[in-house]
Amino acid sequence: MTADYKVHGDIAVITLNNPPVNGLGYATRVALTDGLSKANDDVAVKAIVITGAGTAFSGGADIKEFGSPKALQEPNLLSVILTIENSAKPVIAAIHSVCMGGGLELSLGCHYRIAAPGCSVALPEVKLGLLPGAGGTQRLPRALGVEPALNMIVSGEPVKSELLAMLPGQQLFNKMASSAESLLSEALAYASEVAQIRPLPLVRNLPCKHPQGDAYFQFARNMVGGMSKNFPAPLKCVDAVEAAAKKKFDDGLLTERELFINLMWTPESRSLRHIFMAQRAASKIPDVPADTPQRAINAIAVIGAGTMGGGISMNFLNAGIAVKMLEMKQDALDRGVATIRKNYEAQVKKGKLKQDKYEQRMSLLSTTLSYDDLKDADMVIEAVFEEIGVKEAVFKELDRVMKPGAILASNTSTLDVNKIASFTKRPQDVVGMHFFSPANVMKLLEVIRGAKTAKDVLATVMALAKKIKKTAVVSGVCDGFIGNRMIEQYGRQGGFLLDEGCTPAQVDKAVEKFGFAMGPFRMGDLAGNDIGWAIRKRRYLEKPNMKYSKTADLLCEKGRFGQKTGAGWYDYVAGKRDAIPNAEVVKMIEDHRASLGITPRKISDEEIVQRLVYSLVNEAAHILEDGIASKASDIDMVYLMGYGFPIWRGGPMNYADEVGLFNVVQAMHRFAQNPLDDARFWQPAPLLAKLAAEGKTFN
Repeated sequence: MTADYKVHGDIAVITLNNPPVNGLGYATRVALTDGLSKANDDVAVKAIVITGAGTAFSGGADIKEFGSPKALQEPNLLSVILTIENSAKPVIAAIHSVCMGGGLELSLGCHYRIAAPGCSVALPEVKLGLLPGAGGTQRLPRALGVEPALNMIVSGEPVKSELLAMLPGQQLFNKMASSAESLLSEALAYASEVAQIRPLPLVRNLPCKHPQGDAYFQFARNMVGGMSKNFPAPLKCVDAVEAAAKKKFDDGLLTERELFINLMWTPESRSLRHIFMAQRAASKIPDVPADTPQRAINAIAVIGAGTMGGGISMNFLNAGIAVKMLEMKQDALDRGVATIRKNYEAQVKKGKLKQDKYEQRMSLLSTTLSYDDLKDADMVIEAVFEEIGVKEAVFKELDRVMKPGAILASNTSTLDVNKIASFTKRPQDVVGMHFFSPANVMKLLEVIRGAKTAKDVLATVMALAKKIKKTAVVSGVCDGFIGNRMIEQYGRQGGFLLDEGCTPAQVDKAVEKFGFAMGPFRMGDLAGNDIGWAIRKRRYLEKPNMKYSKTADLLCEKGRFGQKTGAGWYDYVAGKRDAIPNAEVVKMIEDHRASLGITPRKISDEEIVQRLVYSLVNEAAHILEDGIASKASDIDMVYLMGYGFPIWRGGPMNYADEVGLFNVVQAMHRFAQNPLDDARFWQPAPLLAKLAAEGKTFN
């Protein structure tokens, strides 16, 4: 059963029981309405309590039913709430732990609500590009007041029950329980207290007005519109709450339903719902069962105290895991520890971290100059210079000192993890953990699965990623893994666009207008143009037929490596990140173009965006064919979490699906005709061609 029914004296208790968050799926809705009918038919029952089993009252819709016919099958949530409102006996919601989305809407349909302290209360639908669709925009403003309700609905952020209970005039909670443990007994007592009161109170009958009326809603629109220009849902939330304040309840409910259905079909909502599911799917590895045993990780060692090593260490310190940091020289260790302290002190100064937490985290950090001191660590992460000979020396030492069963991880961004594993006698314990810089801020973690990496190592690393608040995506072994293998093609296209007539600023502006956090040339300056230069030098030897624009090499020959040198594709002023176009760089591009005999042409923003984005898509299709990524949604997560792809477009693969793969392939055929581009690259990957021909999608 997904809802349990039990009678305590003359009070019936219906307990939602659909782990993990008591999602209101079809079976749960049926069991709930059956319980309501049973209680109303039993003359001995005087009142009904609805609560949730485990660690939630209800988290709302059942994500397993997203997009399926079951989500709308009767009784839908609107029908369940109507059944509660029409109950002849009072229905009391006993709320605890988590009360979100449809769970909160369900409770608002009850006649009374008693809440435990510490309960997280929210209507988070806006984060899926939607608005609450079962009366939330109509009932919450009546129960809480227009302004606090609109703030909750527009932000989607959870608020603790005890804070909401303190709002003047609120009728969301009729009573606060002393604790979560005593909630049920207090709810039963409260149910007995209100059992005979008639008429039964309904939130729908409460008044709903804002003293400033139209002026307030105009102000709200101005504020919300300024913060959500690429997301239609927040402004529609304002419209729905305004309907609550100006229309009769049933008319407002119709407005909410119409707005909800219209939002369901927007590409932004489809993309946000795709991300929601993709995030959860990323942790699932096809051949690694969810119940795979994990290795205990209580102490971490980090090799290297530089920018990456320090950032990586902070992730584990933040999660309460002890870290021992190793360097070859004491001054390097001192610098690394000083940087970590400086980062934490900046957070304390801004009020983001309490002093005692800062001290607690620093107490978990220790340092050493000797590999022998790492012998008790459960896991070691190497963050040294990206050169295979350096990695070999490190892993041979780790193989010597680390205890049996310890996980040996490399923070490599491009190197062969199988080769690194071969430097040890325990390749099953070796895995790649590619953190993105700054490692203590960026959410993405590429987990590189070697040919011999053990399944329990993968399961342990994926669970650990969750603990340190990273979105982990598994990649197979290849040059550049998922993200950097794709970004190379994106960068190549950026170079060809310069050869054909663009300036760096034109390319960057076009792709930033599309929604990227930064264009390819600003990104190159941030990462360091010398890094790309080193990769190209390797390519010229390994893949002499691979075509590149020479402009980036010319830039590097001038020593313009980017922000760290104050000069790259743009100029930079010390202490600022503003990219200032440089006339000499533009002339260098023009001179190079002339030396090739190329007549510049006017290139539209549309062509710039298509060439950059579709280059990602085509390479990603090859990555899927090669088995480097197990699913298209994993590739989307890599680009959303690590490369600044616009959230509202749902990642490159989702965007291609939205555009239509037939249209993507047609554009690629056009680009292949361009004599200055790489015609071979624009041959659609076999998977992309097949899906387009069959009218299918990646996701």
